[in-house]
Parts: sequence; C-alpha cells; structure tokens
Amino acid sequence: MSAPGTPVRRVTVLSGGMGGARFLQGLRHGLANGLVPGASADTEVTVVANTADDIWVHGLKVCPDLDTVMYTLGDGIDLERGWGRRDETWSVKEELAAYGVEPTWFGLGDRDVATHLVRTQLIEAGYPLSDITAALCRRWQPGVRLLPMTDDRVETHVAIADPEAPSGRRVVHFQEYWVRLRAEVPAEALVFVGLDEAEPAPGVVEALTETDVVLLPPSNPVVSVGTILGVPGVRAALAASDAPVVGLSPIVGGAPVRGMARQVLEAVGVEVTAGAVGAHYGARSAGGVLDGWLVDERDADQVAVAEAAGVPTRAVPLMMSDHDATAAMAAAAVEMALELRTGRADRTDREA
Repeated sequence: MSAPGTPVRRVTVLSGGMGGARFLQGLRHGLANGLVPGASADTEVTVVANTADDIWVHGLKVCPDLDTVMYTLGDGIDLERGWGRRDETWSVKEELAAYGVEPTWFGLGDRDVATHLVRTQLIEAGYPLSDITAALCRRWQPGVRLLPMTDDRVETHVAIADPEAPSGRRVVHFQEYWVRLRAEVPAEALVFVGLDEAEPAPGVVEALTETDVVLLPPSNPVVSVGTILGVPGVRAALAASDAPVVGLSPIVGGAPVRGMARQVLEAVGVEVTAGAVGAHYGARSAGGVLDGWLVDERDADQVAVAEAAGVPTRAVPLMMSDHDATAAMAAAAVEMALELRTGRADRTDREA
C-alpha cells in the first residue's frame, strides 16, 4: 500500500447491483474530474461483484449484479429501471409465455439474452466465470476491472411462511422473492447455498491486499456486500490488508434508499438504522471489516451508535441524486480512508 501522503493509485470496491453501480458511476466521474482527494483519472478501480444473486433461467446463466455494473459503466443500462438493457424489446419473453414455459415472472429482454447466451456457451465450454466476465467487458469497456466474487456456483435462497407446506415454510430463490413476490412477505431466514465451499475468484484476494483503499458502497449489507464477505478467504484478506476499509450506509433517514434491505436485515436480526448496519459490519480492530463508516446527515444521531461498536463514523450527504453528488460521497469515503491511513502511520511511528 502507498505510504501516507502518496497518491491513491488503486481502489477496490465490493459491489452489489444498482446501488453499487450508481456509486461506481460517481466514483469514476470524481476520478475523471479530479474530485477525489489523493486520486486521479489514472487511479485503477477494481470491482468485486456479488454473484450470490445469480440464477439459471431457461437454461441460461444470469448474473444480475455483474451485468448491472457492466451495463451501467458501459453506458448500456436502462436508466429508468436501473437494470437490463436500454431500448429493450421482449419478443423472446412473450413467445416463451405463449408456450407456457415457466418462469414467466423473470423476464429476459431480447438484447439481454445475448449476454446470457454468450456467458452460458462459454461456461459449457469450460471457461470460469472470471474469464468470461473479462471477455464480456471487452465489449462494454466499463473502465474498471470487474471481478466476480467467486467462480463457484453460489445462490441465495429465502425461507418464507407457507401454511400449506409440511414445515410451515418453503424456500424460494432470492430472485423469486424479489421479482415475483416483490419482497412483500417477511423473510424468515436466508440460505446461502454453496457459499461455505466457494473460493475467491482469481484476483479477488490481490484486489483486497494490494490496494490503497477498500470501499463498501451503499449496497445491500446482507445479500450483496454480505455475501462477498462470506466467501471463505475474503475476510482474511481484508484482515491482512494494509488498506483502510470505509463503508457508506445504505440506510438514509432511517430507511433503505431502495431495495429490500429492511426485509433481509430483519431476517438476520439487525435493526434498520445506519448505526446498526455499521455495527453489523463491525470494526476491523475487533474482528469486523470497517475502519470507517459514513452515514447520512439526517442520521447524525447514529454516529454514536456505530462508534460505540468501535467504528469511527461521520455524517455526510449520502443521496446519489446525480454524478456530482455521488462523486462527493466517494470523495468523502476516500478522504476518510486517507485520514485513517495517516493516523495509523503516526501511531506506528510513535510506537517505534
């Protein structure tokens, strides 16, 4: 890692889908325009993306978070939906529905299908997901190095109440919970299939240990960032890294900005507040992952909650209303990381 006062040459971001992708847009905007302290347009950004949302649909391997980051940074995303391709058509979906082929609730657009066809063909040819992602990115040129968290198959499933099931509950894929059920029923438990046996994809450990700053954007702390951290070896790599780790709260004004953070936080017993999420991640000094935590100005009362858990915290504006506002969020996170790095170096010098 760079010594205090030297430029920030490398940044690693652990990302989910829409929230992470929008944050990365702002970070890239800030780097290109000199808005991020210590960094520049030449600063390398590596993104480790969640793949526990992945699903096989109609025989195709779909990676929603990888694709959302890739399409967003490659200027192909549907801005209104926040996922899928711009100017999409739905002929394939309509024809499959006409045949009565399930699932009808998960729609693959005609343009989007091409990505999944290419990915699936390469998987069947024996290529790992990390190599396939790199190949897809050669088309989209996202301006970052995009890595899946693992090449292994990992899926998130959600247990929900079902009075007709013998056990009183049934388990559905995360995408069914989110897309078909719209997260309108309580999540009783989360099941991460394959996560305990997964290995970090090539480049992931190095991205965490050979970087200047690690950022946790306002992605879902349980089913996005949380699953990345759940890959065996990832937390150990963070613990071994000299890079400061700073996170940004996805809870603003006491509520999630978007998505189903409330449902999954409640499922794992975490209060839906910015301070509680910071405490959930935990201080790296106490076995957690954070060196610093940013909450929104409206949640200034939560600073004390996170700091009581040992996580240095400050309140700044955290609404990603446009690229400039998002760049300011990224700048605040990097600035905090630089201050933490300097403070750590000063302590080391005094102890020496």
